[in-house]
Amino acid sequence: MDTPALRPVEFDLPAPTTAAQCPATTGRAWARVPEPLPPAHKAETMGRIRELLQSRGAVLVAHYYVDADVQELAEATGGCVGDSLEMARFGRDHPADTLVVAGVRFMGETAKILSPHKRVLMPDLQATCSLDLGCPAEDFSAWCDAHPDRTVVVYANTSAAVKARADWVVTSSIALDVIADLHARGERILWAPDRHLGSYVQRQTGADMLLWQGACIVHDEFKGTELELLRAEHPHARVLAHPESPQAVLAQADVVGSTTQLIDAARKLDASHFIVATDQGILHKMRAAAPGKSFIAAPTAGNSATCKSCAHCPWMAMNELAGLVRVLEHGDNEITLDPALGQRARRPIDRMLAFADARRQRVRASGDLARDMALYQHVGPA
Repeated sequence: MDTPALRPVEFDLPAPTTAAQCPATTGRAWARVPEPLPPAHKAETMGRIRELLQSRGAVLVAHYYVDADVQELAEATGGCVGDSLEMARFGRDHPADTLVVAGVRFMGETAKILSPHKRVLMPDLQATCSLDLGCPAEDFSAWCDAHPDRTVVVYANTSAAVKARADWVVTSSIALDVIADLHARGERILWAPDRHLGSYVQRQTGADMLLWQGACIVHDEFKGTELELLRAEHPHARVLAHPESPQAVLAQADVVGSTTQLIDAARKLDASHFIVATDQGILHKMRAAAPGKSFIAAPTAGNSATCKSCAHCPWMAMNELAGLVRVLEHGDNEITLDPALGQRARRPIDRMLAFADARRQRVRASGDLARDMALYQHVGPA
């Protein structure tokens, strides 16, 4: 097999604002450049993937940010398209013995943590995440040791080793409720790795939080000033933003929420035009969920840039059709974890799942379905 073309992906996180925060992180990683398939070859390849999934007794689990063709294949073959938590839950509960996870590496690890007895494969094990890369387990563990009196809460976008060091793992859909509950109990929080999501939750809850200075290289590029200009061009458009975006963007949002919550908002809100501040991979699902509505990608750069709005994770783009064929034919790219590490990483995830189940039961009992739709939603710019 030919060596795939690679390109560098650089990330540079700002220095901490207080001595209690973590050191700045600068790094370089590599992402494979996918080559588009000719239409006839694409149809043939998609047919081959269908055959292989059936013959291998496998199910395809894909994230909202991967290529539209991969999302469509997952749904058409009885798989799942969702956020990282939905993906792991689906894989855990599905009877298939083999899970093919189309996303980034921490998603494959999470699937393996929740389904240790299953085989978990990925199209490309080099597909990673800047949040994961920017929070090395050894450095993070030392930071935790320096603050033993704090409850450790980590975002799902982290390695299994970081999760194993945490008290709680949260996703963007439940972070606000978990932190609010911990704050009400008087607990002080050590948060990692995304500083924008952490800052948002801190502002909303008033919790005492020390923040690791990580960021998503996609969401960190959204520009508040450019968003203001775009809103002026589309005064009736509602703004949907993921909480990994900078505060200058979140302050202008009509809805701030997880990927699933943003899709729900696009479908349910009484508006015909939306400006979307998250990875452009989500637009495929939004258009399918809300046909007839218009979605505009939020800007990541100014007028002089060659790409005005180029918010797409280079590692998510590595989940291509050819990679799915390779992994299903040869059974390589398997996610493996030390069983003891997996058990430790599972505890904070199970704690989150139990919290989410209890919350869902309370919501259903109270009939407050609007709250279940979008925990982060607020109407009108903050």
